[in-house]
Amino acid sequence: MKKTIHLEAIDPIEIYGVGNKILMEFCSYFPHLKVTARGNELILDGRESDIAEFNIRFAQLLERRQHKRNLTPYDVEDIFSGNGSLDHFKLSGDATIVHGTDGKPIRARNKTQQALVQAYCENDLVFAVGPAGTGKTYTAIALAVRALKNREIKRIILTRPAVEAGERLGFLPGDLKDKLDPYLQPLYDALSDMIPSKRLQEFMADGTIQIAPLAYMRGRTLDKACVILDEAQNTNLGQLKMFLTRMGTSAKFIVTGDATQIDLPHPGDSGLLQGIRMLEGIKGIATIRFTNEDIVRHPLVTKIVKAFDRKAAEDKAAKEASAPKAI
Repeated sequence: MKKTIHLEAIDPIEIYGVGNKILMEFCSYFPHLKVTARGNELILDGRESDIAEFNIRFAQLLERRQHKRNLTPYDVEDIFSGNGSLDHFKLSGDATIVHGTDGKPIRARNKTQQALVQAYCENDLVFAVGPAGTGKTYTAIALAVRALKNREIKRIILTRPAVEAGERLGFLPGDLKDKLDPYLQPLYDALSDMIPSKRLQEFMADGTIQIAPLAYMRGRTLDKACVILDEAQNTNLGQLKMFLTRMGTSAKFIVTGDATQIDLPHPGDSGLLQGIRMLEGIKGIATIRFTNEDIVRHPLVTKIVKAFDRKAAEDKAAKEASAPKAI
């Protein structure tokens, strides 16, 4: 069976992409269908069921082009993973943020994560603080990947302070990159859940996605990027200021951290909570606070965190009780 699709009132390159890149990506989902592009016409030759499916999906691609300046291969992926509706361009607290590499939708899993999504939409700088396992970093990375897919930004930059949690960098084998990669592995893991391996490697190679220690941020101006500082409780106030002042035009910054897991030699040096207090009330900056009730990992994690919190409270009470009282 043959069928011809006519493109009206639109430049074919806007749909096919440069060098027909978008069209080839689209046609890869129809291996048994022969598709020939001739100017404003697409000639389809194959089974009737494939042609019918092609028509439906291609109509969704045309609809997307009406709402975006440029199409990308990500738009094709989204259409075939079930996210081809216009709702994709509207982000609310309970909406699908992005689709994972397994096709499953990634969305906020509790009200606090929903609040983080809303805060991201309405502010350029968001602090997300709270205990481990609440999905702070994972949600932040999902928002960044979504923005990259929609061409809202040009780069994703993920950073962490290289602070040892009881270990020492110097004893790890390899060069500096080899020593630092284990500290950044959680960021790689989250990205690999959301971006196919081959494409992720391409993004890393061309600098579209960058993962680096916090010290590497000094002196940079980060424009049209989503920048995430993870484990921010391990920064002092000066480092936090250095990071926040990297913000360029059309940039989004997300800072995540857990004030109960400070790995600095002197925990009082942590600048995270100090910085939040200093910036409170400034328009364009929001703070989302997670609690133990927001933990989304294994149910035991909630109980473990609560047990450690109780022990910390008991130790603090005992220390205050034994302190000499002023006369």
